[in-house]
Amino acid sequence: MDVERIAAHHRVGTLRVVAREDSKVDPFVKYVLACEDDARIETVRIPLEKPGRFVVCVSSQVGCAMGCTFCATGRLGLQRNLEAWEIAEQVRVVRRELPPGTRVHGVVFQGMGEPLANVERVIQAIRVLHDPCGAAIEQRAITVSTVGVPGGIRKLAAAGIRVRLGVSIAAARPDVRRRLVPVEQQNPLAEVLEAAAEFVKLHGDAPMLAVTTLGGVNTSDEDADALARLALDFRAKTGVTPRLSLVPYNPMGGDDPFRRPDDEEAERFRARLSAIGVPVVRRYSGGGDVGAACGQLVARPSAELTGAS
Repeated sequence: MDVERIAAHHRVGTLRVVAREDSKVDPFVKYVLACEDDARIETVRIPLEKPGRFVVCVSSQVGCAMGCTFCATGRLGLQRNLEAWEIAEQVRVVRRELPPGTRVHGVVFQGMGEPLANVERVIQAIRVLHDPCGAAIEQRAITVSTVGVPGGIRKLAAAGIRVRLGVSIAAARPDVRRRLVPVEQQNPLAEVLEAAAEFVKLHGDAPMLAVTTLGGVNTSDEDADALARLALDFRAKTGVTPRLSLVPYNPMGGDDPFRRPDDEEAERFRARLSAIGVPVVRRYSGGGDVGAACGQLVARPSAELTGAS
């Protein structure tokens, strides 16, 4: 049964494309979408290295309550959770505009909002996205990223779906992380990683531990050593080595308190981790010129963002 026949008997929700912005420096595309109550969210189409394949970065909430200081979405506060259909519909909006012969290969829950603060709807959306009658996306091609909600990690683990888990570390030193990620006060990183270890023991896949590198804030030798110890301790407890992903900071515009580390600083941090024996990659975060890069999503066309880059 196609969408038109379903719509004849049931209400079918829609998301309206407010703006579609193609990056001029890479093949990333940002969509600003309006929900039926006119709430605005953003979705990003990300190209993979293999031609013809894309990943869709989806939002799970309108705004975000986590308040991470290096994330533009965190400045908005939380308006509401997205419904499961609103999450899945973001993928459909992107898919219907794909060039012929291309496809959506995966989904990352790294857009606006904290996915595991809306975990029931996120799980429902994942089931739809995986279903052959839905988007038919392999579960292991779906990554759910969290800044640290242990209860949500456990619910995701118990849901019987084989997705990948990402944890935004921000900093391995508790005093630094508390300044960057307010939720550290309620959910210390040690408790978050304990839940992640339970997830790994149940599913077997290595989690991704992501660090947004902030020049002069979390890239010192002391920060690298603490992060390496954290990764090695996780391996000792689970037998699985986490994947460390270093994401360069993307400017938020306006009164931005942070800066992206220069190449020398970023390479020194990466090299120290590697020398200790921790596998690490420096991740490319594209679409910065249209406000589509990690930490820049604020549900406005990039032309409205003062100083965005």
